[in-house]
Formats: sequence, structure tokens, C-alpha cells
Amino acid sequence: MKKIYILMGNPDKEGTLSAELADVYENAAHAAGHEVRRANIGDVQFDPFLHKGYKVIQQLEPDLLKMQEDMRWADHFVLIYPIWWSATPALLKGLFDRMWLPGFAFHFWKNGLGWDRLLKGKTARVITLSKMPPLFIRFTMGDFTNEIRHATLGFAGYKVRMTEIGNSEKLSLAAKARVDKSITKLAVQGK
Repeated sequence: MKKIYILMGNPDKEGTLSAELADVYENAAHAAGHEVRRANIGDVQFDPFLHKGYKVIQQLEPDLLKMQEDMRWADHFVLIYPIWWSATPALLKGLFDRMWLPGFAFHFWKNGLGWDRLLKGKTARVITLSKMPPLFIRFTMGDFTNEIRHATLGFAGYKVRMTEIGNSEKLSLAAKARVDKSITKLAVQGK
């Protein structure tokens, strides 16, 4: 059994497919015997702005400290969010800007030639939802998962796997049932 931390990254937690899939994953993981913790980004109290960039590290709010604790605790991290303008929602980006800090996610080497990945050995599942087919977005706009997959989670040491759900606002009942089944299977397996 795994320790799983779920972050539902859509600021709107009511009536969205992101929230619904987070519920599906959470319920199936619990039923399979995994230990599960969850946060909805819309409930997290924090200032998403870096007012001085990284020249001055802002003190982390209690909710961000709790999130860091939960991420250290978990073997597996699940992030679910909608693709907005070929990227993460701004609030989710602000969350990573604020809490992805040296000493938590990474540690730069003194010689400046590398870094230690402080969350190495952990796995992550990123589930993205988009209006358009992911292949179309990738063909017209480029890789919309690079930032979160490689430059954020991978940078800290996570082994990341992606689940990309396209046409998410117009899924038929049959397609929605297939998505739910797929997410349930991932949750049961702790993947």
C-alpha cells in the first residue's frame, strides 16, 4: 500500500471534471487500502505572488508548509488540473513558485554545476484536462506538459507519468465512464 497525496489544481472545486476525477481517484485509492491525503488549491490560503522574485524568500504560509509536509510524507503525488492557455492555471503556477524552494524540492551544488533532487524516489501522476485533443495542442502550441513534468516535478526528482484527457468539456457519458474506469484503475494500483 502507498501513501498518496492528491492536489486538485483547478481553483474551481465545484462542478468541474478536475474535482470529479480527484474524487474518483481519492475514493478508489481509499477503497484499495492506500493512505490518502488531499488538498484542493481553491482552499489553500497563500499569496501566489513572488513580490521580490527569489531575491527575498517570502515566509511560507501554514497551508504551504502543510503541503510540503504532505509531499514529503507521500510516496506518490497526484496532480489534476485543466490546461489553460497551454499551461497550468495561474494559481497552481503561483503555488509552485512559492513552495518549490531550495531545501524542500532541491539543493543547488556549491560549484553551480548541478543540484540534488530532494524528492527523488517518489512518483507522480499528472492528469491534465483540455478542451481540445492533446495531440492537436502539442502540434499547434508545443509540449504543454514540459514545465510541470520536467522543469518542476522532474527537477525535484519525481518520476512522472502523464494522463492527458482531451475534449474534456464535451465527453459523452460513455467516454466519461471510460475515463472514470481508467482513473479508478490508476488509483487502485497507486499509480
